[in-house]
Amino acid sequence: MNIEPLFRAPYALPNGLQVTDDGLWIVDQMTDRAALVEIAEANDYGVTQLLAEVSTESSNTSGLTWGDGALWLAANGTGARWRRERPTDAQSGEILKVHPETGATLNRYPLPGGGGTHGLEYDRYEEGTLWLSTLKRQTLTQVRIADWSPLRTIPLPYTRAHGVVRVRDGIWVVHTADRVVVKLGLDGEGELDRIEVPVPHPQPHGLSVYETGFLYCDATSGWVVRIGAG
Repeated sequence: MNIEPLFRAPYALPNGLQVTDDGLWIVDQMTDRAALVEIAEANDYGVTQLLAEVSTESSNTSGLTWGDGALWLAANGTGARWRRERPTDAQSGEILKVHPETGATLNRYPLPGGGGTHGLEYDRYEEGTLWLSTLKRQTLTQVRIADWSPLRTIPLPYTRAHGVVRVRDGIWVVHTADRVVVKLGLDGEGELDRIEVPVPHPQPHGLSVYETGFLYCDATSGWVVRIGAG
């Protein structure tokens, strides 16, 4: 696989991203702002064009996805680590459905089993469902949005699960500390494939499908990185 930094995110701590028809949504863990940016090819300046930006009521935001005409944010507890705590901060892991033009909170959902969460993914193959990383249980949980009922639970092979991408025949999960992106079977088949992200490449956090590969963001360096065929 070819791993190539493309540009720097507009925020210091980009911790979730999602490719859409309009561009690339990126969320900042520190300010909990979300930006829509142009997907730029690698350039000497490491910059891209800002298309839109919203403030949100999320907190310590550690994941982002897009579906059902809305942004979905993984609020990984209170944001007091980065800023003054706000009354709207989550006290444990929560999922927020957010209006993409105003940043207004459309709904809030508790994390199954409590604890923290990093990555999430709207399932384009089973519409009306989300995949959530449930860190306390070290699992991925698929929930039906309409009644927030769990549909599937998949054990994770490593800790610190982050970005999630659903594909037709499985689901990819970033394990940040291990610098690996693992493809898992949907029905308990275990690991089907993997992509190693060795040093000195930026560390993977959020993940999204892009062209025939992926984009990921690094909340440490601020880079947006492409993974493609070598």
